This record gives sequence, structure tokens and C-alpha cells, in this order.
Amino acid sequence: MELELILYMASMLLIAEISGWLFVRLDQPVVLGQIVGGILLGMVMPPTEEVKDISMIGVLILLFLAGLESSVEELMEAGRAGLSVASVGVAVAFLMGFAIAYPFKGFSQALLYGALTTPTSVSLTVRVLMELDKLKTKEGTTILTGAIVDDILGIVLLTVVISALVEGNVRAVDIAVIFIKVGFFIALMVFAVPKIMDYLFRRVVRIGFADSTVTLSMAALFTFAYFAEHLDLASILGAYLLGLAISETEFRKPVFEHSRIIAHSLFVPLFFVDVGMNIPVRGVASAGLFAILFSIAAVASKVIGCGLGALIGGMKPREALRVGIGMIPRMGVELAMLAIALKAGIVGMDAYLVIVMMIFLSTLLTPPLLKASFGTGRAEV
Repeated sequence: MELELILYMASMLLIAEISGWLFVRLDQPVVLGQIVGGILLGMVMPPTEEVKDISMIGVLILLFLAGLESSVEELMEAGRAGLSVASVGVAVAFLMGFAIAYPFKGFSQALLYGALTTPTSVSLTVRVLMELDKLKTKEGTTILTGAIVDDILGIVLLTVVISALVEGNVRAVDIAVIFIKVGFFIALMVFAVPKIMDYLFRRVVRIGFADSTVTLSMAALFTFAYFAEHLDLASILGAYLLGLAISETEFRKPVFEHSRIIAHSLFVPLFFVDVGMNIPVRGVASAGLFAILFSIAAVASKVIGCGLGALIGGMKPREALRVGIGMIPRMGVELAMLAIALKAGIVGMDAYLVIVMMIFLSTLLTPPLLKASFGTGRAEV
């Protein structure tokens, strides 16, 4: 490991702790402080790919913890609302993104920009809900369910748009294959993996290596995240579903407690500081009218669409508002989708600044809005 990388990580962890503490003192979520601290650090220390790769582990562990705090029974109870939130939210986000982009970019580009507004990055919301101790509420469970379905629909929508723009037609077989992969993966994680993990945990405990349950969990986490990516699905889907699978075993609590320490003392702070470091402040400050309007529309579309979907799913207005706000953040999935579009040659590099501006606005707005919607007191570090 190079000395520069060690210095980078030390600086990031230090700024995460200081800025997180300051924001708690200001009655704001820790994660927002970590992102703002990353923005400031990025002005003097440019981000590196090595740190980014390490920090992405924080996303996987964060979603893994979210799965551990959930249960299949809870998700099934929130299934109707979660499906409604995702489907209506994706439809409204796509239509609003398309409508804003059309006058500036034309029909073809507007289709792509509409698709880029659809996914939700649940990692930020999960971190804030954990701070507020609201992850296991009705709203928290609905957000998690909605975010998973949201990403699946986003992948399908991107497939449709790229097929239409590159090949001139939409191949139904590609869409069918994606749904088959998703169905197989979810069935595997819900029905087979809990039994496998429970058996492995019992074996390592029986031979006197109780702490190895966490090591085994981390190995499984990276394996299933890779497996999900290999199936052209989001790695966070594999991370969350593994946590959900382990939550069905009797080892749920010890695995959660030990994994939480690993996550929040190292990888999660690195991730959110890295997010801040990668926000080009000068570029955002000089963004054009389209970037600003598109970002505002992207934020509003999730509040409106997902909130409406929650109402249709049977939630109360206040609960629906919280769900809508919780579905605002955009982050990794959008950048991955944009990379695919860039590789396909259907969009230029100017789209990167627009999407980063959307990520920047949604990232900064979500924590204070979500906290205000719950009306809670000071968050705990």
C-alpha cells in the first residue's frame, strides 16, 4: 500500500469524524456532515480511484446491514406499498425527466435523460434512517422495498432506451431475460441461502470459531455482490438480499453488531466523504439552466411520484411524504447507467455534469428533509 493512499484514508476518516460531530452539534445528520467534509477535502486533495474502490465496500456493507435489520415477513407486509411506490415513482420520474430534457436535448436524448432519473440510491437514506432509529418503521421498510424494485425497473428501462437508440428497436427477449435473472436471484436468496448460511454458521461455532461468523458473512457479502453484478444486476441487490437471508437465522444479532462496527468506523465514513470529494464544486457552480432545472425536476419527481405511489399503496399522507423524501437520493446506479450510455455512444460527456448536479442536489437535500419529516430530536453519533 502506497504511503499516499494511507494518508488519504487517514485524512478522510479524520474529516468524517470532525464534520460529522459538527453537524450533530447543529442538529443535522452525521452523513450530511461527512459529505460536506468531503467537498471541502476534495478542494485540496483530489479523489483517487484506489480510495473510491475501497470506499465502495461501505455501500455494500450498508445495504447488508439494512437487510439484516429487515425480515422477509416485514417486506411482504410492505410489498404492496413498496411495489406501488417504485412503479409510480419510476413512471413520474421518467416523464418529468423527459419533459425537462426534450426542449434542450431533443427526443432521443430526452429518453435517456428520463431513464437516468428513475433509480434511487438507498444507501444515503438508510444511513439517515439508522441515525434516526427509523429504519424498521413502516416508512423505512417501504423505502427499502421500493428502492429494490426501483432499481430493477431502472435496469429494464435503460435496456429499452438503449435498444431503441442503438439498434432502432426494442427486443422483448432482453427484457424477459432481465426479469428471469431477477426472479431467480431473489428466489435463491430468500429460500436457499438462509438455510445454507445457518448451516455454515453452526459449523464454525461448533468448532470454536464463533467470531468467524462475521468473516464468513463478509466473504458471502462480496461473493453475492459479485454474483449479482455477473448477472448484470446491481451489486447492492446482492448485498441487501444476503442481509435479508441472514436475518432469517438465529445469528442475525451478533453478525449485525459486529458488522455495524466495521461499517461505521471505517468503510461507511470513507464512502460518504468520497462522495463529497467527487462533487465538482466549480463545475456545479457554473452549471447551465438545463442542469439546474433537470436536477430540481429529478428531486420533485420522486417526492411526487413515490409519495403518490405510497398513498395508492394505502399509506397515510404523512407517511407517504416521508417515503417520497426517502426516495430522492441518486448516486451510484445513475453513474453506472450513464457509463453504459457513454460506452454505447448515445450521449456525450456533457451529460456527466448534469447527472453529477442531480446527485449533488439530491444528496444535500435528503438528510435535512427526511429528518424534518420525522420531527425527531438530535441525532446520535
